[in-house]
Amino acid sequence: MQRRLFFWALTASLAGFLFGFDTVVISGAEQTIQELWNLSPATHGWAMSMALWGTVLGSLIGAWPTDKFGRKGTLLWIGILYLISAVWSGLATDAYSFMVARFIGGLGVGISTVAAPLFIAEISPAKYRGRLAGMFQFNIVFGILIAFISNNLLAGLGDNAWRWMLGIEAVPALIYSLMCFGLPESPRWLIGRRDDRAAGARVLQMIHPEASDTEIEAKVEEISTVSHQASSTGGFWSSGLKAPILLAFLIAFFNQLSGINAILYFAPRIFEMTGLGEKAALLQSVGIGITNLIFTFVGLWLIDRLGRRTLLYIGSFGYIASLGLCAWAFHSGNFAIVPACIFAFIAAHAVGQGAVIWVFISEIFPNRHRAQGQSLGSFTHWIFAALLTLFFPSMVTAFSPAVVFLFFAFMMVLQLVWVKVMVPETKGRPLEDIEHQLGKGR
Repeated sequence: MQRRLFFWALTASLAGFLFGFDTVVISGAEQTIQELWNLSPATHGWAMSMALWGTVLGSLIGAWPTDKFGRKGTLLWIGILYLISAVWSGLATDAYSFMVARFIGGLGVGISTVAAPLFIAEISPAKYRGRLAGMFQFNIVFGILIAFISNNLLAGLGDNAWRWMLGIEAVPALIYSLMCFGLPESPRWLIGRRDDRAAGARVLQMIHPEASDTEIEAKVEEISTVSHQASSTGGFWSSGLKAPILLAFLIAFFNQLSGINAILYFAPRIFEMTGLGEKAALLQSVGIGITNLIFTFVGLWLIDRLGRRTLLYIGSFGYIASLGLCAWAFHSGNFAIVPACIFAFIAAHAVGQGAVIWVFISEIFPNRHRAQGQSLGSFTHWIFAALLTLFFPSMVTAFSPAVVFLFFAFMMVLQLVWVKVMVPETKGRPLEDIEHQLGKGR
C-alpha cells in the first residue's frame, strides 16, 4: 500500500479520534460543572446531552455539505467545529454558553460519521478498502481511551481542571485541521458531482500509480456512467435504492439493539449488580476500553481477509453466546461469570459490528447517493443510540437484568438471520460493481 494513500486515510480517520475523544471527555467534568453552576437535574441533563443532540442533527444534515462542498472541504470544517467547541467549552462562563459549545462539537461528530468513512471508501483500492475505512472505527475507540487517560492526567490541576480537560481537545483538532489541507478531493465526487473528469483522473492516477492512462480513462468513464445512470433513475427515496436503504437502516438498527451503548455507558452499574464494589467495577470498566481497542484492531486485520459478512457472522454468534450467558447468570445468581461474559460481548462487537458498520454503509450506495446513504445509516445509528441510552435505566428498573439481556440476545438472533438472508459480501469488490449488484436487487 502506498504511504500517501495510508496517510490520506489516516488523516480522515482522525475525525473518528476526535469523535471518540469529544464524546467521552465530558465524563471528567460533569460533576464539577453541576456544582459550579448549581444546575438542577433537568438542566444538568441538557448540558450533558447537548453534544448527543448535535450529533443526531449533524448526522441528519451531513450529506448536504459532503455533496455540496466536497468531501475534503467538509472534513476540514469538521476539524474547525471541534476546535471551536473545545476552546468555547473550556472558556464557558455559564451553562447555556456551555451547551451551545457542546452542541457545536456534536455537529462535528455527526457530520464526521457521514464524511470520513465515505471519503476513505471513495479513495481506497478495493483490496484495502475494509481496513482503511475501518481505521475510522479504530480511531473512535482510541480517542475514547485517550480521553480517559487525559482526564486522569489533568484531574490534579485544581478547580479549573475541568476546563483543561475540555479545552485540550483543541490541540488534536488543530493538528487534524492542518493535516486536511494535504488531502486530495474524492475522485468519485469530482467526476460524479462536479463532472470534472480531468481532476478525477489525476487523483485516480495517484491512487493507482501502476495503472496505464487507458485503464485510468476506463475507470473515469465507468464512474461517470454509473453516476449519471443513478441521477437519471430518480432520487434517493426511489425503488432502485430500496436494497441499500434497507441494509443501511438494519445494520445501524442491529448495532444498537445489541445493547452496546447501554453496556458501555452503564458498565459500572452492571458490574455493581453482580456484587463487585464500586472501585472494582470502575477497574473492570477500564478493562472494557482496553478490550474494545485490542479487538477493534483484530477486526481491522480480518475485514479484508475474511470479509464483512463473515465478521458479522462471528460477531452475531459471539453476541448470542455472551448475552445469553449473562441472562442465565443474572437469572440463576451465578454472577461470577458476568465480567467474563461482558468482556466477550465487547470483543464480539469490536470484531463484528464495530469493525463492519461504517465500512459497509460507505460501500453499498451508488456514487451519486453515497453521502445521503451514509447520512441515513449514521442518523439511524444515533437515534437508536440516544433512545437506548435514555430508556436503559428504566428497563433495568422495570425488568430483571436477566430479561433485559435475554431481549438483547434475541435481537442478535434476528441479526444472524438478517446476515444469512440479506447481507451481500462486499470484500475486494469495486464500488461500481457493488452498485450494479444492489441496483438489480440480487
